[in-house]
Amino acid sequence: MSVATEAHDQAPPTVREAGAALVALVVAALVGCGWYLSFHLENVHNGLIGASFTAVGLYVVRMRPRHPEGWLFVATGVLHAVMFFGRQYGLHSGPLVGASWLGWVGVWPLPLAIALAGWTFMVFPDGRLPSPRWRFALVAMFVVAAVLAVVSALWPVEYDRMGLVAPHPLNVPGGEAADRVWKYAQYSYLLFQVLWTVAIVVRIRRARGDEVRQMRWLVFAVVAAIVLLVAGLLAFGSPVPGLLALPLIPVAAGFAILKFRLYDIDPVINKSLVVGAMLLLIMATYVAIVVGAGAVVPADERMLTLLTTAVVAVAFEPLRRRAQRLADRLVYGHRATPYEALSRLSAHLENPPQDLLDAIAATVAGAVGATEVVVWVGDEHRLVPQGHWPAATVDAGPAAFAALGGPRRLVRPIVHRGTMRGAITVRKPAGESLNATEVRLLADLVAQTGLIIVQQQQAQEIQAAARRIVTAEDAARRRIERDLHDGAQQRLVTLGLELGALAKQAEASGAAMADRVKQARTQLLEATAELRELARGLHPMVLAQSGLEPALAGIADRSAIPVRLHVASAGHLPRDIEATAYYVVSESLTNAARYSGASVVVVDVAPVDSGLCVEVTDNGRGGARPGPGTGLQGLADRLAALGGDLQVDSPFGGGTRIRAVLPCE
Repeated sequence: MSVATEAHDQAPPTVREAGAALVALVVAALVGCGWYLSFHLENVHNGLIGASFTAVGLYVVRMRPRHPEGWLFVATGVLHAVMFFGRQYGLHSGPLVGASWLGWVGVWPLPLAIALAGWTFMVFPDGRLPSPRWRFALVAMFVVAAVLAVVSALWPVEYDRMGLVAPHPLNVPGGEAADRVWKYAQYSYLLFQVLWTVAIVVRIRRARGDEVRQMRWLVFAVVAAIVLLVAGLLAFGSPVPGLLALPLIPVAAGFAILKFRLYDIDPVINKSLVVGAMLLLIMATYVAIVVGAGAVVPADERMLTLLTTAVVAVAFEPLRRRAQRLADRLVYGHRATPYEALSRLSAHLENPPQDLLDAIAATVAGAVGATEVVVWVGDEHRLVPQGHWPAATVDAGPAAFAALGGPRRLVRPIVHRGTMRGAITVRKPAGESLNATEVRLLADLVAQTGLIIVQQQQAQEIQAAARRIVTAEDAARRRIERDLHDGAQQRLVTLGLELGALAKQAEASGAAMADRVKQARTQLLEATAELRELARGLHPMVLAQSGLEPALAGIADRSAIPVRLHVASAGHLPRDIEATAYYVVSESLTNAARYSGASVVVVDVAPVDSGLCVEVTDNGRGGARPGPGTGLQGLADRLAALGGDLQVDSPFGGGTRIRAVLPCE
């Protein structure tokens, strides 16, 4: 971007406002003075184009100074306003002072005006050409337009066609040759139109999302103007109907801009639609009663005027509401009714908890026509953004409730049973505010959001409590295992050694005594083995000493069915996650050995995006189902307490696949 443009964008708002006001005043003066001079139907379209392009362009420039499309709209409008005034001045009956030169100014810039309008359409709606290769076509179009403008300025090739009163101000030799060249050169106008039409078609084919709908508005207006042009030529032999329809194009571009939030000028056009519709109603009623009924029924004109006033007064408010709804639908698109908004909110309750607040933000935005909605969770001193619409548009950290306000941002606290649970911030388009219906609907949605936040917090508290219980159980198991290993088990081992020594001494005393001592020692060793196995079932010592992979290798070696074990490195894992993964594999191998009849079991343990994935698959008979009191149900409960998920896929005759995902960082 040029330094001049950056300097303009950084200029004080008052300077920009003054510049826009000056341009608007100049265009209004040119168009107004032109209308005042005389009325010429064949020149009306230039005045309308000048006014419409300038009005839309100035608002775009005011809202987005750096956007090139607004400047192109203004340039097109100003040039047509100059041409309109020059032609009106030159067409005035009885030549005015300087009519030749002012009329000349209204004629020769026509090729440049057509090329400038083509450039405006080629870069709609974002101000960029469809691709860099189109720059050559654009430059070629302006070079040809400049040549045509020079020819038109030097010789009256188009001047005479306009019917201007005063003669052409220049008398340059070669007029006949220029006429012959112009006879074919004027077809360049058609080539210009074909060029920017192709550019629009190319952009539509490449466009996605909102840009496609923006282009449809422009295409609709262009097609309507072309249809009226052809119809005028066929029916009246005149292009005037099509030319009068040309101002529809900037108006349609304005609709496309406002409808899809490109330049935030929706409120202006919305109010204009309503006012225009009501003016049309008043005019139609007046014509129908005063002119139509007055021609059929003889009546005093004042009585008919009073009757018209009464009819308009009665029908005005109901029709105004309908016109407002229609304008809202055209400008802002479909907004959810209160029933639709609450229905959507109910449907979103099935979403995962992490997506639910985003869905609430989207519901609020659709209900009140907001451009941004953020759902904050916390108390009045610290609120954290948890839900956004549009997605990921807000990159804000925690904030206090008092700091949430801002330009065009409405803040609504979320209070449940007297306690603040969060807040919702809503940003509306420029110039808009919530109406009474939207205020009530937003209050209902805020109340429902409070219930959802409370339920989420309660669910998180319950899950945290369940996790604490699982952690406490694991700690108790480790403590019991440690006590058994270091206390009773060690004493029993020592006692076994003592009985072994005593058995050797008893052999000298007698065989009977030696046998009894050996039997006691054998029973003691068996009790020690059972106690060791019991301790291993409480919490495997190797899991605490060596980690998950050696512990899984140990139970795979002891399995009655061959096991193919694959363990991917997952780094350091929390103790409760390692213990749960161990129990999933242990329980699955135990069930496979007891019930499946499988010939092989495959165990895969690997980290995934959401945590640690444990998958045990066998080729047995299948039919495994979690049920009350079963080991699988116990695993499912343990996983649920940790925020994990257990999936059992065990069709009859198709083997069993047990998959568990344990959430961990």
